[in-house]
Amino acid sequence: MSNSEKTEPKKKKKFSRRKFLLRSSIGLGVVMGATYLSRPIWRRALANFANTAEAPYQGATDDPKIWFEITADNQVTLLSPKIEMGQGTFTGLAQIAADELGVDISQMKVKHAPSASGNLDAFATGGSTSISSLWQPLRELAATMREMLLQEAAKQLGIESNSLSVVNGVVKGGGKSVSYGDIVKNVTEWKIPKTPKLKDVSEFKFIGKPIPRVDLKDKVLGTPIFGMDASMPDMLYGDVVRPSQIDSTFVSADTSAAEKMPGVIKIIKEKDFVGVVAKSITEARNAKKAIKAEWKVNKKWQNSDIEEIIKVGNGTAYTIQKEGKPNFEGEDTITSEYHSPIGAHAQIEPNGAVAHVADGKATIMISTQVVNITRSEIAKRLGFEAEDVNIIPTFMGGGFGRRLHTPNGIQAALMSKAVGKPVKCFFDRKEEFQNDTFRPPTHHVLKAKLNSNGMIESMEHNVSSGAVAFGSPMLPPGAEAIFGADIGAWRGGMINYSKIPNYRAISWKVQLPFATSWWRSLGLLANTFAIESFMDELAIKAGKDPVQFRLDQIGDDERGNRLKKSIEAARDKAGWKDGKLPNGRAMGFACSVDANTPCAHVVEVSVEGKDIKVHKVTCSIDPGVAVNPDQIKAQCEGSIIMGMSASMFEKMEVKDNQLTPTIYGPYQMALMRDAPKEIDVVILENAEQPGAVGEPPLGPIAAAIANAVFRLTGQRLRSMPLEIT
Repeated sequence: MSNSEKTEPKKKKKFSRRKFLLRSSIGLGVVMGATYLSRPIWRRALANFANTAEAPYQGATDDPKIWFEITADNQVTLLSPKIEMGQGTFTGLAQIAADELGVDISQMKVKHAPSASGNLDAFATGGSTSISSLWQPLRELAATMREMLLQEAAKQLGIESNSLSVVNGVVKGGGKSVSYGDIVKNVTEWKIPKTPKLKDVSEFKFIGKPIPRVDLKDKVLGTPIFGMDASMPDMLYGDVVRPSQIDSTFVSADTSAAEKMPGVIKIIKEKDFVGVVAKSITEARNAKKAIKAEWKVNKKWQNSDIEEIIKVGNGTAYTIQKEGKPNFEGEDTITSEYHSPIGAHAQIEPNGAVAHVADGKATIMISTQVVNITRSEIAKRLGFEAEDVNIIPTFMGGGFGRRLHTPNGIQAALMSKAVGKPVKCFFDRKEEFQNDTFRPPTHHVLKAKLNSNGMIESMEHNVSSGAVAFGSPMLPPGAEAIFGADIGAWRGGMINYSKIPNYRAISWKVQLPFATSWWRSLGLLANTFAIESFMDELAIKAGKDPVQFRLDQIGDDERGNRLKKSIEAARDKAGWKDGKLPNGRAMGFACSVDANTPCAHVVEVSVEGKDIKVHKVTCSIDPGVAVNPDQIKAQCEGSIIMGMSASMFEKMEVKDNQLTPTIYGPYQMALMRDAPKEIDVVILENAEQPGAVGEPPLGPIAAAIANAVFRLTGQRLRSMPLEIT
């Protein structure tokens, strides 16, 4: 748009029913009080709501001018409040916008919206919500932008707007034409009309097509777009003293030696950290090593202590799901236990930021999934108004929930303020591992009884976990008191088999002595591993085919029918019979529903000695409208590989109060040689709008592998990482 435009007074923001429902659930807790909502029946109702509700977009959707920039060469830039962290969001959003704007996809560019633009997402980039939450708002914004341009074109061409048409950003009518680029040159004041009727599915040119990624060129050419690439003129370098042990509190630091080190500009002492600012990163790190920091260590922890804390029965129990009256008396009760370890994010790019604080203003270039929260936290620490802090998001070399915590932005800002110049400060690799916000370990106890027909009569899932959602700044005050159970820890922990007459799920909340929080798919991987491995056990005990055993116990509602169709699609595509294959191979099956997206996996594995080899994964997913099928396939492939890595290799432990290992290599991850030669993705579209894609395919993979291994070896693998003994 023209730089000289005058912004119209903001219209009163409209709320959709979905937004109203979600926000009301939180507001209801404030009005009624945590005491009333803490009653078990209300907590179960809230848990069910959180398990099925679709998170709406929470940002300004009434002004297209803060979303779109149109240049004289007829190019359109979409300023995205959602962050591109490798998932292909920018491309999907470009497709949605291009169809409603009436431009070719080649005319679309997508950039991160700096917070100063006013286009600010109050939630985050996470939960697999980027495309799903913006599907309706972005279409409406783009259609409104198109209508604004048509009205201005009508004035300039002297033709009624309803007789005009748009092709590739060129408005035509009455033998005349004018491009979007030419229209905006002559407009200084825009009027925002009512949102016109959105295009019908039959009119889509780009939605549903495998459009190449719009950020592909920059990444192939190595354009400096990531957080570690960020720089500012006259920049200095910072480094922060960080603890190497868990459950430790900063006491003091002797900086006398560091102050005399070459290149040191200043030592910054804050209430919670000590930082060094120097002329180069090497000089900053050398000086940091000379600082003698004192930490108060409350207890020397070992891994055995963590394993004891996490056991079901410790902590506080919250029933999150209940149907009927489960009964587990008698010798015919089947009981199993499952475990998952501490997991690191282990993303390629460590955390860090570049900050410039001067004249009462702050500019922060940072890889963050929570632009609004990052801005608020930095503003509060600096004593600034939020509007005086401009967060410029960058691409990130891996997010997975790690970038939901950004104290590094605060540290860089305080160091910059102290020296009056821009400061760049990043974790090194060891610090990134030691100071991660880890995926918490879990312990699961499952119980079931079968009836005389070999169907499940009663079932119970107990999951014990450290904090996930409650370990982050993303939830509103009071949420923990209202929900009780951590909504991230039990994600995927509810029982999807609603034809079982009696069932319940119980979440045990425990306190761990180190930071735990969001990790891609939250509790989904561990919870599905436990439930779907147990379902396999029950099917075998009942003498039934594991796939049909599940199908027979899934409800006939919309959610259940979508799950059944996903199961059948994976079964049929993989050629499942009884799970047995020739040549020393076997198949394993598992399924889950995450964020209302059903997903099912059939894996084909072999065992060589004690090594598990996954040869093929057939994945069926129903994300609703497939905006870009290639992106969905890529997301499924990435989730499956990440899930394989987490379930077969990755593990952190506590030894002498330190989390270990702290470098790649000793922290084992899946390598190229471990990837299956074939990942076959089947995409179903049994919903009217896009749903979650980025995390749901993580859910079934661990259980599917373990179930296949059982068919080969007779050994039930009950702990991740999966190891044959």
